[in-house]
Amino acid sequence: MTDVIRNIDVLVVGAGPAGIAAVARLGPGNVSVLWIDQRNKPGGAIHRRPANPATSIALPNSVKAQWERLEVLITNSPVTLTPQTTFVGLDSEGVAVLEDRISGASLQVAARVIIFAIGAVERVLPRPGWTLPNVWTAGGMQVMLKETGEAPKGRILVAGNGPLTVALGAQLAAAGNAPIAVVEAANPTAKLLQGLRLLSNPRLLIEARYYLNTLSRHNVPWKRGTRIVSIERGEDGLHVRTTSARGDETFIVDHVALHDGIRPNSFGLFERKSAPLIIRAGDCREALGAVTAEVDGARAADEALAHLRGEKPSPTPARIDAERRAQLVLKELFRMACMPTLEDLPDDTVLCRCENGTVGTLKAMLARNPGMSPREVKLNGRFGMGSCQGRFCADNVAALLGQVQGGDVAIEASQLTGTRWPIRPVQISSLIRDGNDAGTTQPKTRTK
Repeated sequence: MTDVIRNIDVLVVGAGPAGIAAVARLGPGNVSVLWIDQRNKPGGAIHRRPANPATSIALPNSVKAQWERLEVLITNSPVTLTPQTTFVGLDSEGVAVLEDRISGASLQVAARVIIFAIGAVERVLPRPGWTLPNVWTAGGMQVMLKETGEAPKGRILVAGNGPLTVALGAQLAAAGNAPIAVVEAANPTAKLLQGLRLLSNPRLLIEARYYLNTLSRHNVPWKRGTRIVSIERGEDGLHVRTTSARGDETFIVDHVALHDGIRPNSFGLFERKSAPLIIRAGDCREALGAVTAEVDGARAADEALAHLRGEKPSPTPARIDAERRAQLVLKELFRMACMPTLEDLPDDTVLCRCENGTVGTLKAMLARNPGMSPREVKLNGRFGMGSCQGRFCADNVAALLGQVQGGDVAIEASQLTGTRWPIRPVQISSLIRDGNDAGTTQPKTRTK
């Protein structure tokens, strides 16, 4: 591995709204900054830049306005993004290990502060057939749409729980291939009194009206209070069986986009009592959306500067508290009547797609050894030991374990996955290869 790059005050990981805002605030702060992102352009998930600059997708004006504001911050910042570079982990001495994805070599950086601005992770609940080909996550389909400007060919069903399903359905419709329906497990329109609390945050109401009007113009039904029972492969496509108070219905489609909310992307990240100071910003600290992420990125930068100067950090901005209240209202509006239990799911339902761990595997383990700890479940059933390191299965397995224990038991995903580095699989060759080899991109830092 390369020699350690020292004299870095702040390492900023991530180039979404939080990362951009953090770098913009750090720029004039007379500190050395290294800014990295795994992609080749800033923007993050919400503002993902298309491969073709002429490509565009349907977005409300508030989202467009934020990106215009962030572009100004990027242009005016003296800090340059080091692209296609991933954060691998922290070694025992607190040195950050990075991977240059272009050359395949690793880099070591000793920073006094690390700001993680790495966004959220999409949640997908286990269902029979959710791992079949052409079953996407809604976020994955949206990324493809943003990259190419084109919707997948064929019949599409968007299903699950949360506002993203409505947004994706509208964007697919505007791109020329409207989904045959958007299936929503909750029924937010039945909670009008709770919804009135969003009047204090009109931006969210305007965005919702934009997406719902787009669905209406393209005659896309929004089937609320409807959940997926199973997805099966048929000769004429995917057969998606749903149920609601109105009865059962089967959709025959070519693609299914699933989404059941988001959670902070905190996998493998842990607090340290010694250097470096770890600060989380944006959706990886608390999933509150892009607007809050921008505010929180600036807050994180202020905390970093205060730490470097030996000063007391400023209080949390009131804007974050206001956005948190609005997101709590949305969470209540989209709350499902019930979550799936082990007894609801057939034994062959996949929980861990990396290691093919099933509901039956988990049931059998718990039957043989009642009271197994999350750690024991992981080691014996290999849940969370695959290439995604539990990003897709840990939440679901932890929730099911909590249900088995009964009462109000809440098991955190981290109890299953643990905290260690590397936080994602990395090639041994990148750890062996010297970062000073020819072809390795040396990171660009803004020095004092």
